Amino acid sequence: MDKVPMTVRGAELLRSELEHLKNVERPQVVQDIAEAREHGDLKENSEYHAAREHQGIIEARIRDIEGKLSNAQIIDITKIKNDGKIVFGSTVTVYRPDMDKEIVYKIVGEDEADLKNNLISVYTPIAKGLIGKEVDDEVSIKVPAGVIKMEIVDVQYI
Repeated sequence: MDKVPMTVRGAELLRSELEHLKNVERPQVVQDIAEAREHGDLKENSEYHAAREHQGIIEARIRDIEGKLSNAQIIDITKIKNDGKIVFGSTVTVYRPDMDKEIVYKIVGEDEADLKNNLISVYTPIAKGLIGKEVDDEVSIKVPAGVIKMEIVDVQYI
């Protein structure tokens, strides 16, 4: 399987979630199943079935996170010399003339993306259109809503 880019922060968040699932959620659901078993007939025991379903969800998420971490290419942008080019992990300030404002984006891995916080996946049209560009470049990027124009104001490796 191909390596998937991930920031250091993204990897830390996944490891933290994995630790919580294994050390808090998993033991709790095992306890919930044991308690539900004590209530008698398992065929008609909705608490038991709900706990088993929850256990399945937790185990699936654990496998998912372990798989993602095993295939992650963790990139620490702060260790890369800033040559002014936009790369994975860059924090980019762009000017949008159509909105008459500056927007700051950070290009991150797919699991880290959070548009409300301007964390955009490396696989989005905007990120793809920005990667490789540098300060003062003007770009036109085709997005589902049409074409947007941007001028790159700043590139930081933070």
